Amino acid sequence: MTYILLFIAAALSYFLRKLTLTGAITGWVVASLIYTGAGYEGISLLAAFFILASLATKGKGSKRTSGQVLANGGVAAILGLCACIWPQNQTLFQLMMAGSLASATADTLSSELGTVYGKRFINIITLKNDERGLDGVISIEGTLIGLTGAAIIAIIYCLFNSWGIQLFYIMAAGFIGNIIDSVLGATLERKNFIDNNVVNFLNTAVGALICLLLFSL
Repeated sequence: MTYILLFIAAALSYFLRKLTLTGAITGWVVASLIYTGAGYEGISLLAAFFILASLATKGKGSKRTSGQVLANGGVAAILGLCACIWPQNQTLFQLMMAGSLASATADTLSSELGTVYGKRFINIITLKNDERGLDGVISIEGTLIGLTGAAIIAIIYCLFNSWGIQLFYIMAAGFIGNIIDSVLGATLERKNFIDNNVVNFLNTAVGALICLLLFSL
């Protein structure tokens, strides 16, 4: 039944022009894998990201493609599949999933809202003033907004589990993943070695790995 509801949600996203047709299909697959590995906790995390990202980009009129869906949710989907294959490590995979989505949320909010509310923009590599909206350009305001997004993901995770150090693991994952995104944007993406989808996939992977590292300490 849940998979049907997820399909309906994907279809609505298409008809509401939030996703392209292939993006909606890919989104359903991603959501199904996340649900299979993390249940309603995983779906709640994914929904939080999608809602926050949609609000941040409201008015732009662009629909998310399958590439963008995989870039932001692909790592979480892989972790959902891993949780099914190795259920003995489900707790770890779910924590890593939260880290990846915290990173995706932090990046999206800081990129979209940072350009609106930021006051001084600097290149993350040179730390010199740079043009608003360019790859690798950040602001204090945007970074804090991104950290707030990561905190929302962390809080949702803790609501399904227990309140503890994991809250800070996930926030750290979101923050560091967002910083890595900017570094990649200022270097490889500006030189057209990789595109934005690859950058986003890598930053979500970093978010997941940060949680793995902190969990293992």
